[in-house]
Amino acid sequence: MTAPTPAAVLWDMDGTIVDTEPYWMRAETELVGEHGGTWSEAQGMQLVGSGLVQSARILQQAGVALEVDEIISTLTDRVMLQVETDVPWRPGALELITELRAAGIPIALVTMSIRRMALQIAGAIGDDVFDVVIAGDDVEHPKPHPQPYLLAAERLGVAIHDCVAIEDSEFGLVSAVASGAAAIGVPLHLTLHEGPTHELWPTLAGRTVADLAGALARHHHRATGA
Repeated sequence: MTAPTPAAVLWDMDGTIVDTEPYWMRAETELVGEHGGTWSEAQGMQLVGSGLVQSARILQQAGVALEVDEIISTLTDRVMLQVETDVPWRPGALELITELRAAGIPIALVTMSIRRMALQIAGAIGDDVFDVVIAGDDVEHPKPHPQPYLLAAERLGVAIHDCVAIEDSEFGLVSAVASGAAAIGVPLHLTLHEGPTHELWPTLAGRTVADLAGALARHHHRATGA
């Protein structure tokens, strides 16, 4: 029997649709250096997938003498400038988004980047390609809290347990799993851990709507113990 298609697919952005993590790293390194400090790749990797407010506070601890909002705005500006020059698409992401749109399956962007950057990436894919965009400045509780994914499902008018969420970070996976979505991790810069609550795919290249439906069916099986 064919597995039912997802009610919606909820997409993380940085590291999942686009590989902007090197852009964030460059922006962080420059900003900390401008304030007399140093910033390592290991420090930057600890911020992957987390909310920008928390990241800004950590940068303050590294010596950046700016308010949290100023840090977020400065980093976002610098990353957006790099994206204008080159959008670093992840393998298979655009193809899968195109197939979902053709199948009439709603999609949402669920990112901890602020809205203006989220809309820049969404616009690079196509006008109004995402039915809903949930950004870091739309939620009170960022990932790893489940609120971003729960809000996306609510605004789409679908049950979160019938949605698939695609993530690249541990923070994002924790958020997706806690929301009740069928969570798929596609690791990039960080190692993701295997577990009974989610699936790990090495890449989105070659993946189809049927693969997402299969992941959702397995999620329902785990949830019911059937």
